[in-house]
Order: sequence, then structure tokens, then C-alpha cells
Amino acid sequence: MGTRRRVLRRLWWSGTAVAMLAAATITGATAGAATVADEPDDTFTLTILHNNDGESQLINAGTGLEDFGGVDRFATVVKRARAEARRTGDGSILVSSGDNFLAGPEFTAGLDNGVPFYDTIALDALDYDAVSFGNHDFDFGPEVLADFLRGYTNMPPYLGANVDFSAEPSLQAFVDAGDVAPSTVVRVQGEDIGIVGALTPLLPQISSPGGVVVDPDVGGAIQGEVDALGAAGVDKIVVISHLQSIQEDLALAAELDDVDVMVAGGGDEVLANEGDLLVPGDTAFGPYPMVAADADGTPVPVVTTAGSYRYLGRLVVDFDADGDVVGWSGGPIRVAGGDNPDAVKPAGNLFARVVRPVLEFIAALDEQVIGTSEVALNGVRADVRSIETNEGNLVADALLWQAEQLAPGAGQPVPDVALQNGGGIRNDDVRGPGLITLLDTFDMLPFANFVSVVPGIPREQFKELLENAVSRVEFGDGRFAQVAGFSFTWDASGTPQQLDADGNVMTPGTRVVEATLDDGTPIISGGGVVPGDDLTIATIDFLARGGDAYPFRGAAFTNLAASYQQALATYIEDGLGGLITAADYPEGGEGRITRLN
Repeated sequence: MGTRRRVLRRLWWSGTAVAMLAAATITGATAGAATVADEPDDTFTLTILHNNDGESQLINAGTGLEDFGGVDRFATVVKRARAEARRTGDGSILVSSGDNFLAGPEFTAGLDNGVPFYDTIALDALDYDAVSFGNHDFDFGPEVLADFLRGYTNMPPYLGANVDFSAEPSLQAFVDAGDVAPSTVVRVQGEDIGIVGALTPLLPQISSPGGVVVDPDVGGAIQGEVDALGAAGVDKIVVISHLQSIQEDLALAAELDDVDVMVAGGGDEVLANEGDLLVPGDTAFGPYPMVAADADGTPVPVVTTAGSYRYLGRLVVDFDADGDVVGWSGGPIRVAGGDNPDAVKPAGNLFARVVRPVLEFIAALDEQVIGTSEVALNGVRADVRSIETNEGNLVADALLWQAEQLAPGAGQPVPDVALQNGGGIRNDDVRGPGLITLLDTFDMLPFANFVSVVPGIPREQFKELLENAVSRVEFGDGRFAQVAGFSFTWDASGTPQQLDADGNVMTPGTRVVEATLDDGTPIISGGGVVPGDDLTIATIDFLARGGDAYPFRGAAFTNLAASYQQALATYIEDGLGGLITAADYPEGGEGRITRLN
């Protein structure tokens, strides 16, 4: 254990504080975010500006929230926060905790533009001091991520202490050049600030990292960097991580020592205190900051923000002469425009270089009408990850239809069924009734997923695939399946299936009780597999490779010549003749998925 924490422990460790930290250890929250102690005269004050999960939301925060967010407004807020730190004589750093871009029409505009992508231009202009990788940064594979990084004119350090890039030459080149590293040191007003990055070990299951390897011992990898920095005389340490939720960071703190601040990413949580202005519809997940106890029992402030450039986090930390934290304060700064009291003007250079061309690209997509829907299509995130929806049915039908059209030409059998993970449906709203444009299909299905055919899946394995689909519904995981070609019934009171890292069943699931093909052929009855022919499955290559923990276990699959977005657009235009009827896609679904208990 380190010895740097004695000052803070003496100041903070009163009886009341012990009770607060005990609550923090259980719930991840404390009763507030006030300054921890009176500021001594010899303190060094560091303003940590942070955001996470920008996810290519470059224009604004979305439909109905046009006066909030926007990377051009965000740039103005950053500029003001940096100026305030200078005005008070404090140092400042700006960090991102990952998911710096995301598939969708905005990122497609960048791909269409070529290197530099619009997201890279924006991040370059913001002048980060350090950036963590996020899982979505790998969604298009290592080569596109490398192109994204190549677009910088002044690249900040990209950090990942538990990430090995050696099997991907295009990314390893950045490691060799020193631009990608486990940690970095930033000099601020004569003080060295160590910054360590980390990435979720779930990366292979939820993205497309190719040969990139993530060490599951996140705490060990971070601590190794912290110890090395300490040995080099760096006594102020910030961890920036993308572990998928702030709870992961709160729990991780107990494994670490000599870490001063943790900046989390991936969970989209809003942390706020009384009086903080929030984007309409947002509610506070917890106070800003939350507090966890490290391995030595010292409190560590843990912060994050909601994504999409809606907030800039601002944590002001006081260090004494020994590098110990003796106080903190701060909160989220809302990014607003319009007639809001905290409205800012957008940075003109970013509007001209990024926002305007992206707007023009999206407007062109929105002018391409491909059909009409008689019914409102439900793509709400919480719904497509837990229940059958008519938009989910539409997407699954599109996969099955497109695979039926293309499989024979690729020498593959016509599929029997289709599986689409709810996490791959991203519009998070209800569309229609009314015109459906090409833009709608990009909003619904933004990722670089290709329609795939997986032949020869035994029925026992098909049950395991379905058990995986319903194994974590209560957690809102994206693995929940929208389906075509069959219907199934599952019992929420059954045992959820558990897999090892290779997709082998460790705990058999008992949730799936019935499954029947559309032609009436039973596949599962009374929880047991009905003997019969193997199945051919239409899906997306992300799932076929084992994404979202689907236990295909290396089964051979063939990618067909269509992305899942193209399949949806073509199915609406050609398969449905441009008309999505209420009879075919009723609100609430048509009984393909039945939940018991």
C-alpha cells in the first residue's frame, strides 16, 4: 500500500465520513460533493475537464433537444472553462473517457468525406490532453480506427493500460510512434499529472477489435502504470477509463492505490448536485462526484457525464505539497443554445468545418424517400432490448428476406430463421406513421454489420443462442433478440444461462421453454430440444463472430453482399413494395416473443 494518503485520511476520516464512505461502498454515492477540507496555502489546484461517449453526436443532442449539445457549442463551453481556470490561477486538463465516434449517419458523413473524418476534425480542435479508447471506437474494425487517428494534425495521447495492439499493425504503428500508450504525463503549471487509460474487457464481445487483446485484469494493469509513474516522481494520478458504467469504476477503486481521481465512461450516467442545470429529460444518477474507497481506505472522487456532448464535466481538485488530495468540488456544465439562460454561441470554425457539412449530408439522406409506414415503429432502446417490437420484427424480417435473396448465389442454403440483437437497433424512438427515408434506416441500423448466413447449427446450440438472448434482459443488455422465421416463449423466473469467455456453457439456461418455426415445426418444447434437422440462421456478422456473447463458437459463416442497413432499405423498397402495413407490423408485435412471469 502507498503512504501518500495520510493527510487526506486525517482530514476526511471522521465518524460521519466513515458512515458516508460505507454508504458509498455499497451504493456508489455520498450525500454530496462539497469541498473535502479547507484549502491550505500551499495547494495546487487542478481543474479536470472531461466528457465521454461523444458518439458522433456532432450536430445537437437529437430530436426535441436541438437547443442542447452540438460539438460546436461544446467547444465554446470548453474554451470558457479553460479561461475560468486561468482566471483563478488554476491549471486545467481536458480528457475524454472513450466512445469518441459511433456508427450512424453523422459518422457515415465522415466516411464519405474521407480522412480526416469529421469526428477527428472536431476532437483535434478541442485539443484534449489525453483520450481513452471506448468500445465503439473499434466497431468498424482496426483499419477504420487507424484512419480516424491518422486524421489528427495534433494527436493527443490515446491511452489503454490493459490493451495490446501488437497483432494489428495499423494500430501498433501508433504505439511505436508513442501516440498510443498505457499512460502519459502532462505538465501543468510546473506540476506533473499522470493519466492512465483503461478499456472494458468485454471489447471482443461487444465490438469488432480484430486482433486487439484486452487484459481482463484491469486493476492490475492500471496499478502497474500507477506504480511506474510514482517511481518516476509523479504523485498526481488521474485514471480515465471506459468500463461501460460508473459502477465498474466505483468497484475498481478498491483494487487501486495512489489514484487521485477516476473519470468513467460508457454508462451515460448524469451526475449532478442541487441547482445544476440539466438537459430536459435527464435526471441525476448520483451526486457529482461520487466517492469510492481505494485499497488503502482513502476516498477517491469518481466522475462521469452523459454523452453526446450534452455536458462538460468540471472537477476542481486541490493537492497539497505532497501530492495528496485535500479537497474537491465541481459539477456538470450543461451545453445549451437557443434562449436558455446558459446558452452559448457555437464555435464558428467547427460549425463551418464539421456541423454544416454533416447537416448537408444528412439532409440529402432525408430527401431519399424509400417507403411509407402505416404504423408507428417502436425502436425505443429499452423496448428492443427486452420485448418484441414491430420495428424489431421489421429488421429481423429484412435480414431473413435479404439472406433468402442472396444466400443461393453465395453457395449457401436458404436460412430458416433470423436473429437480430436489440443492441444493434439504435434510433431509440418511435418512427412514423408516415414517410420512411434512407436516413431513417441509418438511424435504426447504423453499424458496419453485414448480413450473414450460419448453416448447420444443431438444435441444441440454437437453444443456447436463444438462452443467451434472454439471459440478461433484466440488465438491459443489447443481446436480447428480435426474431424472424419462428416464435418462442421464455420464462423470466428460469435460470439464466452463463458462458465462459469461449462461449461454452457453464450454467445451462432454463428460460427458453418453447420455440416453433413459422411452418409449425417444433424446435423446443417444454424446455427440451425436439430432435430434428440442423438450422441455418440469418444474422449479422457481429453476432456470428460471437458478439454479445452469442455462442456460435467459431461456426463457419458467410457474409453476404449487403449491410444490415442496406438490407432494411431494400426490404422496405422491394420486399414490401414501399409500404409497411399495420396488418403486417402491428404496434406491440404479433406474438413472436412471449414472456412468462
